[in-house]
Amino acid sequence: MRQEDSFTTSQHKTGSGFDLHSTAEDVLRGIDLTGRLAIVTGGYSGLGLETTRSLVQAGAHVVVTARRPAVAKEALSDLPDVEIDELDLADLSSVRSFAERFLASDRNIDMLILNAGIMACPETRVGPGWEAQFATNHLGHFALTNLLWPALASQGGARVVSLASAGHHFSPIRWDDIQFEHGYEKFPAYGQSKTATILFSVELDRRGAEQGVRAFSVHPGGIMTPLQRHMPKDEMIALGWIDESGQVANPAFKTPEQGAATQVWAATSPQLAGKGGVYCEDCDISEMAPEDGGFYGVKEYAIDSEQALRLWKLSVELTDTDIPTT
Repeated sequence: MRQEDSFTTSQHKTGSGFDLHSTAEDVLRGIDLTGRLAIVTGGYSGLGLETTRSLVQAGAHVVVTARRPAVAKEALSDLPDVEIDELDLADLSSVRSFAERFLASDRNIDMLILNAGIMACPETRVGPGWEAQFATNHLGHFALTNLLWPALASQGGARVVSLASAGHHFSPIRWDDIQFEHGYEKFPAYGQSKTATILFSVELDRRGAEQGVRAFSVHPGGIMTPLQRHMPKDEMIALGWIDESGQVANPAFKTPEQGAATQVWAATSPQLAGKGGVYCEDCDISEMAPEDGGFYGVKEYAIDSEQALRLWKLSVELTDTDIPTT
């Protein structure tokens, strides 16, 4: 790994006082977000909806990006201080168009929550033939963040929070076949996309810290949301996620309100002032994954700074977007 600098944050728990049962409302109690602006990708469904709702209740103005604006408008109809704009993360022209529209409004961004994503979908190709999970979960958000950089870095203090997953345990970056051109497997492809999300936060934080922009990746926990829409019922039953009636069967699963808590905590908590580049879960910085297995903690390959830089350089080549190196 590259030599650490003065901005490096230790990948160890801080004792935040919250846990896996905490909700987004819990972590925001006593925090006033009046006058703050947040962008939440996919902030109208599942964890995104709960994230948007909690931020608005704390006083923030939230810009929700949506691949289906009409659906988003209906889902968010009862919330004030929300605006909706179209964005398809799998289409870089859509990403650029959204970024141009937002920058033209001459506003600063206090919180960019990269929440949208897809999981375990059938083999799908987007753009110039990219694997859809890598393209949507990583490349689209990578390009979006870089294009919005002027609004993030203008005043300092902004946070970029990427929704990762314990699913990163499924796969490191497959440098010899990132686009799964030699045989597609949906869960390794999902795992690689989430490893990429974590590595992105590591390098983004390194580049942005001196300008006051800090980055975090978060595992929300297991939650039943529309994210599982590509998974057959029988498969989820076999995994022990749901029972025959379709009800949640895994006692470790969280409610959407609990699932949204970690990304809201990472975006707003004063406990993270001066920190960044770390992977969080259960409303705290995570420990490293144990060497003897276990589906918790962060894998070493997901926070390796050399791999983070390598992925950044590749992503720049693929998306033709970048931010200045300090």
